[in-house]
Amino acid sequence: MEVTDVGEPGGPGPGQVLVAPEAVGLCGSDFHYFLGDIGTIEDASTLYPRIQGHEAAGTILEVGADCPPGLAAGTRVALWPVSSCGHCYACSIGRGNACSNISLIGVHGDGALQQQLLVPAAQAFPVGDQDPALAALIEPVSIAMRAAVRGSVARGEHVVVLGAGPIGQALALVATDRGASVLLIDTVASRLARGAATGADVLEVSLGESFVAAARDWAGPDGPEVVFEATGVPALVQAAVELVSQAGRVVVVSLSSEPAPVRVGDLPFKEIDLLGTSCCGPGEFAQAVELVGRRRDVAAGLVTHEFALEQAPEAIAYAMEHPAEVMKAVVRVDAP
Repeated sequence: MEVTDVGEPGGPGPGQVLVAPEAVGLCGSDFHYFLGDIGTIEDASTLYPRIQGHEAAGTILEVGADCPPGLAAGTRVALWPVSSCGHCYACSIGRGNACSNISLIGVHGDGALQQQLLVPAAQAFPVGDQDPALAALIEPVSIAMRAAVRGSVARGEHVVVLGAGPIGQALALVATDRGASVLLIDTVASRLARGAATGADVLEVSLGESFVAAARDWAGPDGPEVVFEATGVPALVQAAVELVSQAGRVVVVSLSSEPAPVRVGDLPFKEIDLLGTSCCGPGEFAQAVELVGRRRDVAAGLVTHEFALEQAPEAIAYAMEHPAEVMKAVVRVDAP
């Protein structure tokens, strides 16, 4: 990764806005992308080189023709990074976030780790007076919002979240906000301490230690109705299957290109739903904007490190090398 000069994007066309990115969060998918571990994409050669940055907030510089009301120069926005084709099967059933021809800002096209970015107006969501670093958290919270929808999390249910990284923290925030009781499990005490601020119960375990019995005891005799896997450790998919209640839901949120061993007989015996979840739709992104604005005291506590744009290579290296210390690293593109 290097910091270099690129050409300016020019003015916005119809249905576009020109945004000055102010803050860009770095997340696990950025690390996977940097390392070339990008899941099921077989030929990644077309994805590089790339300007990364999909967790982004910035201020609109110019608005093109035919843009919706509410977007004007000077408006701070969070960027929903998803663009879909509109005609594949997933799009035809209203799940464009799983589009087979999906295009993501910072993955399939250049992202927000630059001083100017052209985006479709439909992907810019006003955030009011939210601080840029806080508004950059909206995208990971939107991932959790979508995962909660996939898992049908309901008031009064017991939800276990495996992994207290940024997405795990967001899952705890979203699930508790929906009225569920949440248990957040991790091996790092400092991460669990942050997770407690969401209202979740926490369980610290040692690496390799089984947590299934303890988590089932927490949930009651039937076990938790929903389990989210947010660690990226393939073996924990089977642990989640063992942990979840009969007729419960397991939602895999994490990214990995490694195979996950699952005892197939558990699926029909327990009649569970084993679900994947992707990025969100526009309605869920709007819900994330509202939730972060309403719970900004908790959300802001997730930002632990800030770097200037010129430090972006050091930022991604530091975040990857110090996972116990770094919860959310944010690159401040607007830093002088």
